[in-house]
Amino acid sequence: MPRPEKQPINTTSPHHAGVITCDKCRKRSVAFIRYSGAHLCKEHFSDFVERRVKYEFRRRVHLVGGERIAIAVSGGKDSTVALHLVSKILGKRRNLDIAAITVDEGIKEYRESSLPIVAGHCRELGIEHIVVSFKELFGTTMDEIAKTQRTISACSYCGVLRRAAMNRAAKEWNATHLATGLNLDDSAQSILMNISRGEVERLARLGPHRRVQPGLVPRIQPLRTIPESETTLYAIVNKLRYHDLECPYAPEALRNTYRSVIAELEDKYPGTRHSILKSYDELLPALDKMYPFAGLKTCKCGEPAVGTTCKACELLESLNGKAT
Repeated sequence: MPRPEKQPINTTSPHHAGVITCDKCRKRSVAFIRYSGAHLCKEHFSDFVERRVKYEFRRRVHLVGGERIAIAVSGGKDSTVALHLVSKILGKRRNLDIAAITVDEGIKEYRESSLPIVAGHCRELGIEHIVVSFKELFGTTMDEIAKTQRTISACSYCGVLRRAAMNRAAKEWNATHLATGLNLDDSAQSILMNISRGEVERLARLGPHRRVQPGLVPRIQPLRTIPESETTLYAIVNKLRYHDLECPYAPEALRNTYRSVIAELEDKYPGTRHSILKSYDELLPALDKMYPFAGLKTCKCGEPAVGTTCKACELLESLNGKAT
């Protein structure tokens, strides 16, 4: 009996001999994008991420020459990816400067292990690396703050002081923009957190900044539409070394509750994070009208403030009873 003719192998099928292939080519898939249903190989996945980051960056920064882009880089996956992608987007433009800013909060056996990683990336990319510390700026460290009697979490102190430190360093470098590694998960969590706590006015103040205010370097978020899982995978497939230790004070963060809620919603209803961000963006014009720009005052430390004292000085004074 003649043997049946062997059928040709369909290598464009997502399932072949247990191997899932890319929807756009015949290469092995490295990612399944649940909210779109796409299987992507390393190259097409990287392109998928890069195109969205380019779009977001160019929405926020109109390059006319002379820009100075500072990037807040802790060494974690998100900020490391932001550093490399902003550098890649801007290429070798001669009329533009880039620098990385790392804040040393003074957390033993945590921050010191990330600093060499950031320094290595900056050397590789030919980018200036600026390091500022809580101890030098504020006379204290996060380890010292964590040991005090507090009514709020250590993360609340850290967030406020980090933002102040980054803004100071960016201003001293004469930055026109300050890019951060905040991703889609971070954005969705912040939106939900402010809504659930009734802090509607803070929604209007969330980054990316749409207006330039004296003393405040406008912040941009190139990874704003990229899920955290995708920044992690991008770093892995592109062999970007990053710092993956968890901060010892992270369990105190209120944000953890909102992270869990959004993760569960996203698992059940893929695309939830994007929908939250889209809804927020559509509400922004109304929020801007409800809470118009009222101008900022200058704190005794030189930083911008809504009142007479900035939030960083308020927190520091609550710890030691004296001005910074």
